[in-house]
Amino acid sequence: MSSFNFEGRDFIDIKDYTREELEYIFKIANRMETIAKTGSSLLRGKILASLFFEPSTRTRLSFESAMLRLGGGVIGFAEPSVSSVAKGETLADTVRVVENYADIIVLRHPMEGAAKLAADLASIPVINAGSGTMSHPTQALLDLYTIWREKGKIDGLTIALMGDLKYGRTVKSLAYALSKFNISLVLVAPPQLKMRREVIEDLKSVGMEVKEVTSLEEVIREIDVLYVTRIQKERFPDLSEYEQVRGSYRVDPSILSLGKSDLIVMHPLPRVDELSPEVDKTRHAKYFKQTWYGLLVRMALLALLLGAIK
Repeated sequence: MSSFNFEGRDFIDIKDYTREELEYIFKIANRMETIAKTGSSLLRGKILASLFFEPSTRTRLSFESAMLRLGGGVIGFAEPSVSSVAKGETLADTVRVVENYADIIVLRHPMEGAAKLAADLASIPVINAGSGTMSHPTQALLDLYTIWREKGKIDGLTIALMGDLKYGRTVKSLAYALSKFNISLVLVAPPQLKMRREVIEDLKSVGMEVKEVTSLEEVIREIDVLYVTRIQKERFPDLSEYEQVRGSYRVDPSILSLGKSDLIVMHPLPRVDELSPEVDKTRHAKYFKQTWYGLLVRMALLALLLGAIK
């Protein structure tokens, strides 16, 4: 039994959890590797409500798979058009209703602060599966775990985040998560998609070394991890702005050949044209393994928040 108390807690923002708590989740995720292949009755009788107000493949399916592999059940919807939201029901009312049917809620919503609102209303744990443009904490958790598993450590690494750093919520959550470790952060983005200034100031305020560049070539030789993100057309308020930056970057084996032999390439997926399929065959590619690690992390999180593992 650990000295940490996870049971009944929400998972809304990666900043709410200490480094030690995150590392404990990693240890439980390691234990889930065997269970993920054989199945378990750890969460038998428990029900997860999967409320997705935005499209999702990996996050929704991995949470549902995690719950089923732990012996629990799943209810919910994959798009609001098939729920009473289509009739005008508010998020608050949806949450108040659903908490009577389930033991834990996993919520994705386009509105900033939606997960926090749900957590404040619900008497059961709420997990933020993506909220607005700022927060995707379980993605950050699985990204950290991927680095920890693949590199054997996080401290001491130089990690580059590249692509849409302005609108991408995965990179913001990951940057905050990485600020709990002793790393050097490199931000690679066109001027229009730079990381928000307040995020950079937050990172620097806790002593993180942050470097901003516009070219991957400038830093490819010094980095240990390259985290690539797509430029998200759906989050641009002005499509003409999107057209100016689409296709700004493309990672292929030729540029990776300039980097370290043990450089790992990660991507939250889906990808469009920023990451060549040719990279898939190289030793650098870890993005499909990320999806497996994501299952383990989400299994660990569900088991801890529901008190099946102390």
